[in-house]
Amino acid sequence: MKKVYTCISTDIIQTGHIKVIEKAAELGEVTVGILSDSCVAMYEKYPIIPRSERMKIIERIKGVSHVVEQNDIYYDENLRNIKPDIVIHGDNWNNGYQKKVKDRVAEVIKEWNGEIVEVPYYKSSNMDLFNISMKDLRGLPEVRRQRLRKQLLSDEIVRIMVAYDGLSALIVEHTSIIKDNQKRKFDALWLSSLCDSASMGKPDIELVDLTSRIRIIEEIMEVSTKPIIFDADTGGQIEHFSYNIRSLERVGVSAVIIEDKVGLKRNSLLGNDVEQHQDSIENFCEKIRVGKSSTVSNNFMLIARIESLILDKGLEDALTRAEAYVKAGADGIMIHSRKQSPDEIFCFCDIFRKKDQETPIVVVPTTFNSVYENEFKLHGVNAVIYANHLLRAAFPAMKNTAISILQNERCMEADEYCMSINDVLALIPNK
Repeated sequence: MKKVYTCISTDIIQTGHIKVIEKAAELGEVTVGILSDSCVAMYEKYPIIPRSERMKIIERIKGVSHVVEQNDIYYDENLRNIKPDIVIHGDNWNNGYQKKVKDRVAEVIKEWNGEIVEVPYYKSSNMDLFNISMKDLRGLPEVRRQRLRKQLLSDEIVRIMVAYDGLSALIVEHTSIIKDNQKRKFDALWLSSLCDSASMGKPDIELVDLTSRIRIIEEIMEVSTKPIIFDADTGGQIEHFSYNIRSLERVGVSAVIIEDKVGLKRNSLLGNDVEQHQDSIENFCEKIRVGKSSTVSNNFMLIARIESLILDKGLEDALTRAEAYVKAGADGIMIHSRKQSPDEIFCFCDIFRKKDQETPIVVVPTTFNSVYENEFKLHGVNAVIYANHLLRAAFPAMKNTAISILQNERCMEADEYCMSINDVLALIPNK
C-alpha cells in the first residue's frame, strides 16, 4: 500500500476532516500529523483540547493507521521520517500563509517523487454558527485561565499588550503579522491601573475604585477571547484583598499582579523621587496566602511584583523576597526596574533561575525597551508586558488631530492621523 500523510490542527473534528481522511484511506495507509499546542496557537486560536487528547481522538477515526505529533507548521521533519507517497490536504491551503506550507511540502516530497492530492474544501451553512460557538467557548473564563497558565509554563515568551477599553482590546485581539514565516500575535491582555486612570483623566493613585475597573473588565470580556491579567496595584488592605480576588475571579480575570508596596500608590517609575514604601516580607507573604486561599479556580494565578530594584533596595533584597513569595504561594514573580539598562533585570533572572527553574518570571520593559524578546528568553523570562503603549500612542494622534482641525479650520488634513470609518466598523463585530 502507498503511504499517505495529512496534518490536522483543529480541536473539533468536522465533516471536512472526515472527508479528507476517507479520501486518504482510499489511497493507502494513513498517517495523521497532529500539530502541537504551541504551533496551533501561533497560527490559529489556542487549542481548547490539548495535543495529547487530540491525538487519542484522531487515532480512533476509521481509516487512520498512525498518529504522530507535528511540531512545526511545516511538514519537513515528519515527511522525511515517513517518506509518504502522497500528502493530502483540503484545497484551502492555496491561499494565505498555508500557501507557503503547500509549496514547502511540494519541494520536500520531490526528493522521493511524492505527490500532493487535494480535496475540495468543505463548506456548510452551519460553519459560521460553528465558528461563533468556538469563539464563545474560547472566551470562557476558565478556558482563558487554563491557556494562560499553560503558556506561562511553556518554553515560549508570552506577549502581553495593554488594553483599557473594548476598542483597544479588539485591536489587540485581531492584530497579527507574519514574520520569518511565523505568525506573531499577542497572547494576553494587561489591564493597567495607570492606563485605566489616565483614560479617565485621573491620577494613578488608586483613585479609580475596583467597581469602576470591573466595568472595564466586563467591557473587554465581551469582545475578546484572550486571558486578562489585572494590575491590582498593592492589592489594598489584607482584609479587603480576599473579597477583591473573588470579585475579579468571578468577572473572568485570569491572573492578578500585586506589588509589595504600602501606603498611597505612586507610579513605580518615579522611584525614590517621590515617597514610596515597600511592604515587609512577612506582611506581603500573608497577603499572598490570603489571596491564594480565596480563589476557587486552580488556574487563577496570583503573581507577586517585587519593587526592590525600583526603590534601590538592591539585588539581594529582590532575590530574598522572590524566594519568600514563591514559598508563600505566588504563581509567578514580576521583577521591575526603572533603569534603561537591563543588566540588573538579567542578573536577577540568572540567579533566580539557578534555584528555581519552574516559577514564571514576568518583566515590563518600559524603560529597558531595547531588549528583544529572545534576549529575555535566554535569561529565563516567561512573559513580557507592554504595559502602556497603546494609550501612549493614542495621545499624540488625538492631540495632532485636534491641532490640525484648529489650524486648518476643517478636518480634511486630520485624516492622515485617523483610521478610516470603514476600518473602525470592520474591527467591531456586528454579531
